[in-house]
Amino acid sequence: MPELPEVETVRRGLAPVLEGRRLVRVEARRPDLRFPFPEGFVQRLAGARVVALRRRAKYLLADLDRGETLIAHLGMSGRFRIEGPGSAAPGRFHHAVGEDPRHDHVVFETETGDRIVYHDPRRFGFMGLASTEDLDLHPWFVAMGPEPLSDAFGGARLVQAFRDRRQGPKTLLLDQRIVAGLGNIYVCEALHEARISPFRPAGRISAGRLDVLAQTVKAVLERAIAAGGSTLRDFSAADGALGYFQHSFRAYDREGAACVNPGCGGTVRRKVQAGRSTFWCPACQR
Repeated sequence: MPELPEVETVRRGLAPVLEGRRLVRVEARRPDLRFPFPEGFVQRLAGARVVALRRRAKYLLADLDRGETLIAHLGMSGRFRIEGPGSAAPGRFHHAVGEDPRHDHVVFETETGDRIVYHDPRRFGFMGLASTEDLDLHPWFVAMGPEPLSDAFGGARLVQAFRDRRQGPKTLLLDQRIVAGLGNIYVCEALHEARISPFRPAGRISAGRLDVLAQTVKAVLERAIAAGGSTLRDFSAADGALGYFQHSFRAYDREGAACVNPGCGGTVRRKVQAGRSTFWCPACQR
């Protein structure tokens, strides 16, 4: 599933063709994705202008001039494709090789002739509409923690959230109520870089180490965004580009490889937790 850097990469790719543009035509080619589309979905979008394109955790948010926000989640295999008036122009392309047009489920056409197509073979993604003013109270967001790249997330937040907790820090960092948008890949990477065991009882980690961890989370996410995210299976940016942060993984998907932390000499290991693979170095992550 795309994580925060991948969704942010998609947002940045879509912003130039959506922000400030009016949606002159919207087509929903089926009644649902993971969930049914909201009532009047097409009618509520057609003719609206996108005033801002934002991200909250792993969600894309398109604020409309009608006081509503279009909410989109990519799920496992969802992605947006940009098609323009001149398909040969940079950033404008049609189906990728092997991509089945039957999985193009939603089409947004802007006043400039750009078409933004939502493609999702597995249909685990979903879309909704909600009041922009009350968005924080929406069931998808009301219990969500702070953004990891915001000033609201730091060592003090982790000290508060981890106090007296017996679960490991990886489990807690994946809890969207503690911090929003983190996923398996970047939590593994941050814990490895901070040299903190994913299995150590979180309540026993010192405040100083938690401050380092929070800063490391921010640094890993920023590097991943700069690299366009990680392409492991279905992910690509809205212009068709593949992310390349996977070539910089320190721990994730490196089982059996030598640990890259200076002076360690250990080997990366893998353990399955709740159906997810945890990659860590037992020699230096304590």
